[in-house]
Amino acid sequence: MKKILITGGTGYLGRNLAIFYKKKFKVFLGARNNKQNFLVKNLTNCEVVPLDVSNIESVNDCLNYTKPDIVIHAAATKFVDLSEEFPFECIDVNILGSTNVVRACINKKIPTVIGVSTDKASPPIKNIYGLSKSCMERLFSSIKSYGKTKFICVRYGNVAWSTGSVLPIWKQMFEKNRTILTTGPYMRRFFFSVNEAVSLVDQALKLKDKLNGKILSAEMKSTKMIEFLKVWTKKFGGKYKIIQSRKGDRLDEFLIGEDELKFAKEMRIKNKKYFVIDFNEISKKPLKKVVSSQNAKRLSQSEIEKIINFGLQSNDL
Repeated sequence: MKKILITGGTGYLGRNLAIFYKKKFKVFLGARNNKQNFLVKNLTNCEVVPLDVSNIESVNDCLNYTKPDIVIHAAATKFVDLSEEFPFECIDVNILGSTNVVRACINKKIPTVIGVSTDKASPPIKNIYGLSKSCMERLFSSIKSYGKTKFICVRYGNVAWSTGSVLPIWKQMFEKNRTILTTGPYMRRFFFSVNEAVSLVDQALKLKDKLNGKILSAEMKSTKMIEFLKVWTKKFGGKYKIIQSRKGDRLDEFLIGEDELKFAKEMRIKNKKYFVIDFNEISKKPLKKVVSSQNAKRLSQSEIEKIINFGLQSNDL
């Protein structure tokens, strides 16, 4: 049986990737918080391994122990505001950590590595977090000549109810005093279910030979945050209050930014639209316009309601 190592394995995406893959692969979950490691082992019944990606020796030790065929690199510091306040942590984990994973995987001759990125990595980049993930994407795109390991990135928007994202924070506020504080009610954001996020990673894995050195994204729907709040308070009660915006936030997110158009192309698989970015080659059929949360299809009221209801009823966040 082939083996998968998931860095950041105690996160929301990591746990769900483990549950998805454990029937077909031997799955190892690597993370540095051993309390969370213990909890996620009980939740997924997968083996956990202490792993700090910012420490190259920890990465080497983890790879020596697990000997994976596939590494899914999901470990990251991903909070915009914390990354602005504590940039060293963001750079150490997201840039140095990704570099350590890449170097170690090349040296250990790991066949395939898939990096999990974000729409905040696309231009125009407005924060340190976005810059750090953009560095990871460029690194994965630039190292074909260093070995036989295949490196692919997946890029998507907000995974609904992922650890530390806006929806769990709103849920905590809602349960505490039924008042949700919002820093960006008129910002537009992509929302993606965790099942869709897992599916995108799996699609990248299936197409690893074609996607080596490239970034894969999928068509996603977006919504204005205030629409989310209106549905929430109308359907589930409570109220919302607008507060000061955070440093580093931008009005819209981009799956494909202006400077990336000439490197990007559209691809369809079973009638689903995907986007592929290859920074190593000018596209023969480049995209003509940016793919942003402003021009994307909108989530319907019922789709928003379904997303909210899923999180409010779930205890596994």
